[in-house]
Amino acid sequence: MDILKMLIDEFNLKPFQVKNTIELLDEGNTIPFIARYRKEQTGELKDIVLRDLSNRLTYLRNLEARQEEVIRLIDEQNKLTEELRTEILASESLQRIEDLYRPFRPKRRTRATIAKEKGLEGLAEIILNQNLKKGELAKVVSTFINEEKEVNNAEEALNGAMDIIAEIISDNPNYREIIKRVANDRGLIVVEAVNNEEKSVYEMYYDYKEPIKTIANHRILAINRGEKDKKLKVALNILDEELINLLKEKVILDKNLDTSEYLERSIEDSYKRLIFPSIEREIRNNLTERAEEEAIKVFALNLKPLLLQPPIKGKTVMAIDPGFRTGCKVAVIDDTGKLLTYTTVYPTEPQNQVEKTKDELKELINKFNVDIIAIGNGTASRETEMVVAEMIGELNKDISYIIVSEAGASIYSASEVGIKEFPDLDVSIRGAVSIGRRLQDPLAELVKIEPKSIGVGQYQHDLNQGKLNESLTGVVEDCVNSVGVDLNTASPSLLKYVAGISTRVADNIINHREEKGKFKNRKELLKVKGLGEKTFIQCGGFLRIPEGTNPLDNTGVHPESYDTAEKLLEMDYLSGDIKSISEELNVGIPTLQDIINELKKPGRDPRDEMPKPILRQDVLKIEDLKKDMVLMGTIRNVVDFGAFVDIGVKEDGLVHISCLSKGFIRHPKEVVKVGDIVKVKILDVDMERGRISLSMKDI
Repeated sequence: MDILKMLIDEFNLKPFQVKNTIELLDEGNTIPFIARYRKEQTGELKDIVLRDLSNRLTYLRNLEARQEEVIRLIDEQNKLTEELRTEILASESLQRIEDLYRPFRPKRRTRATIAKEKGLEGLAEIILNQNLKKGELAKVVSTFINEEKEVNNAEEALNGAMDIIAEIISDNPNYREIIKRVANDRGLIVVEAVNNEEKSVYEMYYDYKEPIKTIANHRILAINRGEKDKKLKVALNILDEELINLLKEKVILDKNLDTSEYLERSIEDSYKRLIFPSIEREIRNNLTERAEEEAIKVFALNLKPLLLQPPIKGKTVMAIDPGFRTGCKVAVIDDTGKLLTYTTVYPTEPQNQVEKTKDELKELINKFNVDIIAIGNGTASRETEMVVAEMIGELNKDISYIIVSEAGASIYSASEVGIKEFPDLDVSIRGAVSIGRRLQDPLAELVKIEPKSIGVGQYQHDLNQGKLNESLTGVVEDCVNSVGVDLNTASPSLLKYVAGISTRVADNIINHREEKGKFKNRKELLKVKGLGEKTFIQCGGFLRIPEGTNPLDNTGVHPESYDTAEKLLEMDYLSGDIKSISEELNVGIPTLQDIINELKKPGRDPRDEMPKPILRQDVLKIEDLKKDMVLMGTIRNVVDFGAFVDIGVKEDGLVHISCLSKGFIRHPKEVVKVGDIVKVKILDVDMERGRISLSMKDI
């Protein structure tokens, strides 16, 4: 297998890009490091492409290893032919290799293996070969009757032979390939209700059919969940009779022979008992895998802009974690995220202490000079928002509020990280602090939570958790490294996502900081336990020291390029020709351009260029919404069928994919991403169900 050529063709890249990337990965370099500091070698491949290339490389290497293993296993049985070897080596999927290996795989005790133990394999071969003349079969069958082996009569002999033939037909990889192709091209997925009278969220699927080849990914996941919840029954209709007849045409040479009746019965049994259940499982698994891969990609696409939301710097924040019976937890944090004070107020049902709550909040706002109020978007959020909006109207102070997603805040509150940060605080107060810090620095706070708990996908709990975690961890790594990390203030949760730094090394950095004081320069990292030269090369450029002894330590310039940066500073690099400077300093143009950009804006935060979140001072209720009203909103989630937009009322509105753009789009991700500020028009408001339909067209 020429893996290099396959990757070049699949990714439409130049040979040097793939070859160098493979070498860099094999040397142990991380994706963020390769993407940022090895641009010349990769031809400036982005981190997303590098991750896809790395995943595909792993798959192809596993495929190659499995090819070799299967060839060895069959050869050990003395059944390997050159034709079979060639077929195995030509296989482009693991499933095809397993289909080719199926006839040779050691089997558990089946009807066919029992028949073989009774000595009926020879009879099966005679029937399959179809060489007997008319009337000869009965005589041949009689020779296989053996009471010692529990073959008491001709019927038992023929039944056993047919079991063997059924398994031989089922194991034939070419028959399976044909059946799968027909099933995928012309088959249907058929769904019905377990109980038609029962109301559920799956009602649209109670009597549902759709071609296998066109069913949308989000519908596959919805149907799977309905089946898991025992609300739906799912089956495949893959043209059974047509496929059985197709097998008969392939297997039966002459319908007039005595053997044809038993071959027909074997084929029907093989299809219904062995082939169909196996292929149904395989197709369902493939559909699920396809849907999960797309859902994971959408989750990753949503997660990135959420993590890269611009921080609200230099502001004292009052964070409120709303609630009914247990009250609203309030935490005031200063501009560095330090907790100043906390309390609990009861403005909502059942206490309804609205005036008392407003007085308490006003007192805290004036005492700590609060700039912004952050309200979690969970239970009682909008009720709390109404009280806060009223209070703001009564204040003689310029103050705004914002609704903040609290997805995963409860997980952080009870986590080891949360307990370590605030060992003496109640769980719910930790949640309020997290909500406030998410506003001040979303990235630094959200890395403390498992990425899948951040809540910007669809069906995330139904997905392959290993693949989901791997993908989302990659997104977090790319975000953390694209922003850079302050070495002297970063938490262990943030440090562990820096290229090359493990959880153990992150803890060692914190311990070193606590024992020796702040880092003065990047080279001091080499004194950290477990952080050697190799790790330093990977992480050095991503760690910042704002007030260090070397100004370059507060930039994205890698320590290996300090000499180049210092020479640049002595030159007229802003007005000089970059090509000639590149040649003079013997450095690639991409790396040179990166160094120049860092020197122009040392300590820059790429998130500052993102659109700022919408701050509000007054509340909007669903009753205020009217058809054709135009509002500004924030994209909260992007899914296969559209985008959910926060327009300032209790429920997010939905812009269906058909209303996102005037032109045709295949997926909402082509038009919007999480965090985008968009203008929307109200199409419809369903008060009873709390649903709001929006459009981004014709505004």
